[in-house]
Amino acid sequence: MEAPLEAELEAELDLEGAELEEVDVHIQENLEDALVQEALQTVSGLSLKYPQKMSPNVPKNVQKMSQNIQKCPKMSPNVPKLPLQGVDLRQYSRQVELELQEVERASIQDYIRESENIAELHNQISACDAILERMEQMLGSFQSSLSSLSWEIRALQGQAGAMNLRLQNRRRVRASLGGLLDELVVPQDMISVILESPVTSPEFLARLRELNAKIEAVKAQAFRDTLACDDVQHVLDRLRIKAVTKIREFVLQKIFSFRKPMTNYQIPQNSLLKYKFFYEFLLGNERAAAQELRDQYVDTMSRIHFSYFKSYIGRLMKIQYEEVAEKDDLMGVEDTARKGFFSKPSLRSRNTVFTLGNRGAVISPAELEAPIIVPHAAQRGDQRYPFESLFRSQHYALLDTSCREFSFLTEFFLVAGAAAQELFNAVMGKTLNMFQKHMESYVSDCYDAIAVFLCIHLVLRFRALMAKRNVPAVDGYWGSLLELLWPRFELILELHIQSVQSTDPQRLGGLDTRPHYITRRYAEFSSAIVSINQTLPSERSDALLARLQLEVENLVLRAAAEFPSRREQLVFLINNYDMMLGVLMERAVEESKEVEAFQQLLSARTQEFVEELLAPPFGGLVGFVREAEALLERGEGEKLRGHEARVTQLIRGFSGSWKGAVEALSQDVMRSFSNFRIGTGIIQAALTQLIQVYHRFQKVLEQPPLRALPARADLINIHHLMVELKKHKPNF
Repeated sequence: MEAPLEAELEAELDLEGAELEEVDVHIQENLEDALVQEALQTVSGLSLKYPQKMSPNVPKNVQKMSQNIQKCPKMSPNVPKLPLQGVDLRQYSRQVELELQEVERASIQDYIRESENIAELHNQISACDAILERMEQMLGSFQSSLSSLSWEIRALQGQAGAMNLRLQNRRRVRASLGGLLDELVVPQDMISVILESPVTSPEFLARLRELNAKIEAVKAQAFRDTLACDDVQHVLDRLRIKAVTKIREFVLQKIFSFRKPMTNYQIPQNSLLKYKFFYEFLLGNERAAAQELRDQYVDTMSRIHFSYFKSYIGRLMKIQYEEVAEKDDLMGVEDTARKGFFSKPSLRSRNTVFTLGNRGAVISPAELEAPIIVPHAAQRGDQRYPFESLFRSQHYALLDTSCREFSFLTEFFLVAGAAAQELFNAVMGKTLNMFQKHMESYVSDCYDAIAVFLCIHLVLRFRALMAKRNVPAVDGYWGSLLELLWPRFELILELHIQSVQSTDPQRLGGLDTRPHYITRRYAEFSSAIVSINQTLPSERSDALLARLQLEVENLVLRAAAEFPSRREQLVFLINNYDMMLGVLMERAVEESKEVEAFQQLLSARTQEFVEELLAPPFGGLVGFVREAEALLERGEGEKLRGHEARVTQLIRGFSGSWKGAVEALSQDVMRSFSNFRIGTGIIQAALTQLIQVYHRFQKVLEQPPLRALPARADLINIHHLMVELKKHKPNF
């Protein structure tokens, strides 16, 4: 029985422990309260003594509560400390109860004093409750109203969507019907303008565009079987016929005005461009009338252009130079040649045939697009022109007219590509054929190679100019001209080459060492062709010039062979090479192949002439120096010991005669060469070579076999020799 009792006791103790733990939790919470802390401060003087260690039989909760009491905050030092010894806690408890009752009575008195205010506050709260109740009822009614409004709004939104859809459908129908009505309805003011207003008025042009748009619209609607088209078709047909009649009469009147004499056709032509829509209207609504106007224009302008250019070319050819190159005016023909008794006299000087002069200015940019020549003004001023100037004026007029005509045809008659070219050929074909025949007639009897070559370059520049203007209409004519001019130019050059090739130097009359007139002709002609060919090089002309140059070089060599002495031959060659080189460098490009070739020839012949010039007075000295240098080069210098007498003679001979020899040499050179520049150049080269030979001679004498030669004392100081030679040679 003891065991169950112990178990019950333990269970009760555990229950009490649990309750004490809950009490401990409440005590801990109450201790943290501000009022409790203030009450505790009033008894802070009490020094409750708890045992430091409790009996192990005391429950843990009691022990913990005791610890919490010990942890209470210290009381204020101002509160009087009441010793606990001898104080009855019950009495102190009753005192506290009395104080609490006193506080309660005081609180009741406060409530009694404030009873009216509390009653008033109660009434106000009741009134607020009534008001809030009414507000609640109103908000409830508002909520129900809003619910009904929300439903109505949704209904209205549905109705608005349906109405918007109907509106859009009606607008689409209105747009379609409105556009159809605008296209089909013919307003009264358009009818009155088409019937009564002149075609030149802006209103007529504007209404004509509207009429064209309505005709096109009716055609489009007719394919859709629109019944309303039948109601306006007859009105539009009458208006179309009236407009076509008025336009046809107006355009024909303008075209016929071109035919009046002394009329500047460009003015009515520009006027027609303002009404280019007229032809577009006719082309879309009355093709027969459009074709009639086109045929009338082509026929009229073809006659006008042909008549104008035929008259212009005829009047231009009357102001050409009377003296022109003929078939006998070739490069290799002698000036002494005579023609038959009844033949007309040749040019005063054939050299003018081969000279460019100012003729090359015709292909310059400033002159290329200069105003054309006016024949009657030139005749009054007694002015004459070479053929290339007349050719430029003719073809620049043709170029300008062709550009304007092609532009008008493409803009007014609405053509492009092959159709535009075909229409242009119909207008200008007759004129171009006349130009072609005129050029064939003139070129077939032309022997002026420079004029033909200038015409070739004019054609090339005119073709480039029309390409820049984007007018390809005359490309075929330019090509046919080049096919005509190039063979003629090559033929004339072939004649010049053959004439030079067949020239017999013995038939050239008395030859002298001065430059020959044939080489001067070649120099002038070659420089002319090269200078013309600078901007637009041509391999065809370069090849022909190379052949001509070769034949001229051969002719010069053949002519030089007619002189008995080599010295005269060299003088002749140098004079001719120098003359040709000077002309080429003055009037052509200095870096040309011709200049380079003649520079090499001149340099070689000059060197040979210098050696030929030094041979008579100083040949022994030159020969000995060459022999001695050859021996020294082979290591046979000891052989020079046998030449003491020869060396002595050379030293004394040079010392006694070099001044006179140099003076005679200088005078001889200046007499032999008419060109002062080449003469002084040859003297300079000769004296320079003489100094070099004498310097080499002194080096030979310094070799051991000749070093002890007594005659070395008579050697001239090289610096003294140079000072003396300055007197005989400028710029030395």
